Amino acid sequence: MPDPFLPGDPPIPLILRRSAQARRISLRISQLDGRVTLTMPKRLKEAEGLAFAREKESWIRKHLEARGADVAIGIGAQFPLGGKMVRVEAGQGRRIQLGTETVRVPGREDRVPARLAAHLKELARDRLSGACDDYAAILGKPYTKLTLRDTRSRWGSCTADGGLMFSWRLILTPPEVLDYVAAHEVAHLAQMNHSPAFWAEVERIYGPYKDARAWLRTHGSDLHRYRFA
Repeated sequence: MPDPFLPGDPPIPLILRRSAQARRISLRISQLDGRVTLTMPKRLKEAEGLAFAREKESWIRKHLEARGADVAIGIGAQFPLGGKMVRVEAGQGRRIQLGTETVRVPGREDRVPARLAAHLKELARDRLSGACDDYAAILGKPYTKLTLRDTRSRWGSCTADGGLMFSWRLILTPPEVLDYVAAHEVAHLAQMNHSPAFWAEVERIYGPYKDARAWLRTHGSDLHRYRFA
């Protein structure tokens, strides 16, 4: 059966989960994609879970409104690039052109989201590679490879064999935030933990990092609202 929803303007889809471990009904709103999950004990009647959700409807709508709506990227849409909002416009020729307030994307309009995403990934790789090269040189430990993904649970990671992984959406953040995440993961080449010694390495190769870290904690989930597909 399809998942239920709360009627209204707009209607709110609910993802219904039953759990043998659950002792009570709970609601969770994902800050990444706005999905509302209703978890309930395995033997509880669905009607009771839906009644609970209806009682919490004003709370749900308040949190969804605070999160903001998803933004479908295309001509006329705006999104952050390097921490500053830019507007997508139709371009001429073959190359994507970046301005201070606009990004011009040539070609068919239906190809704009995918083409722009590919271009942003290239920018992210260039910026992150340069930052990681610099920080690894200061640290005195090389990394073995660098990969990009569209991760939702973390902005970067470092493997035991020296592989670095980053979310390409870091190119949307202010430059100092991207640099901080690069330094954070490079520091794991020396300290595979989050001990005081690790944070000392981050500060040694990057400098004071608390403002950049706070920005990411406050604004990071918002970057997943921008849909490039």
